[in-house]
Amino acid sequence: MRILLTNDDGILSEGLAALERVAKTLSDDVWTVAPETDQSGLSHSFTLSHPLRMREIDKRHYAVRGTPTDCVIMAVKHIMDSPPDLILSGINSGVNIADDVTYSGTVAGAIEGTLMGIPSIALSQAYQWDGSSERSVSYEPAEVHGPEVLKKLVGMDLPDGTLLNINFPLCAADEVEGVEVTRQGRMMHTIGVEQRSDGRGFPYYWVRFGREKVDEQEGTDIQALRNKHISVSALKLNLTDDETLGALKDRLG
Repeated sequence: MRILLTNDDGILSEGLAALERVAKTLSDDVWTVAPETDQSGLSHSFTLSHPLRMREIDKRHYAVRGTPTDCVIMAVKHIMDSPPDLILSGINSGVNIADDVTYSGTVAGAIEGTLMGIPSIALSQAYQWDGSSERSVSYEPAEVHGPEVLKKLVGMDLPDGTLLNINFPLCAADEVEGVEVTRQGRMMHTIGVEQRSDGRGFPYYWVRFGREKVDEQEGTDIQALRNKHISVSALKLNLTDDETLGALKDRLG
């Protein structure tokens, strides 16, 4: 089995190194094509307005000056001599659950693979950060439990346009309570703009991003992680709201 790895945290991230160790429990044919720099929050964007630059680290490790989507395209269409059988994107520093999946470059790597007809899975690890010091992420839960979870999922006959999203809880590996199949929860965000001045007095801006309210219902990815479960969700690329189609037809005659 040939496996392609990518992420949005960059080629040098600890999570990507952890993912390679996980992937090598499944296969010896593992390739990595990841962004040269951090591409968090860029979702499913890809580069059209300027050329891509690629750096070959060795025969199975490449860094691309682009987004996770760019990396998957470059890997499948240019770098690899044959397409991968599986794409793993991650392991992200921080969860990708609820509304966050719409922003996530990690999930986008799996989305692009799914669009190409390749089974794709996004993986993310929860961490805790109080904002006052450098964040530290332990990938132990993902490294310890990831191989077993993936072995059960690899080869699963997924419908066209469906990808899997796995999130590992914030706890020690031996404290993980199990695996839970979940639906996407709902999370309210607070987004603001902070204006500052540079050395010459010209303004520049930081977008500030936070979380305010979360879905308290059982069965969601949010609740699974709170209960120290590994969350496994199936996401669809087709965003059609079938329930509203009838109402639209009535309204438009």
